Amino acid sequence: MTRTDLVRTVADRNGLPARAAGQVVDAVIDGIAEALCSGRRVQVRGFGAWRARHYPGYVGRNPRTGERVFVPAKVLPVFRPARALLARVRRTPSEEA
Repeated sequence: MTRTDLVRTVADRNGLPARAAGQVVDAVIDGIAEALCSGRRVQVRGFGAWRARHYPGYVGRNPRTGERVFVPAKVLPVFRPARALLARVRRTPSEEA
């Protein structure tokens, strides 16, 4: 699903114009990003949680040349799905009917 698909779904389900639905989707995404950038955890009950995970720097190896290379520390967003979402995704289509 792309952002456009998400905007279309929000607009259709809530009777909103596409422009308003786009602003809603952008606001949600911006809110999640701002929280993660400030080190906070974001949790949506029944869907999952995001957090920023800190990875320390380390000395790696270039596989082509074998040269040792320093890989700097980094922070990456991590998503953990909720049990309800996992159960819903794991259901087969025949169970949905």
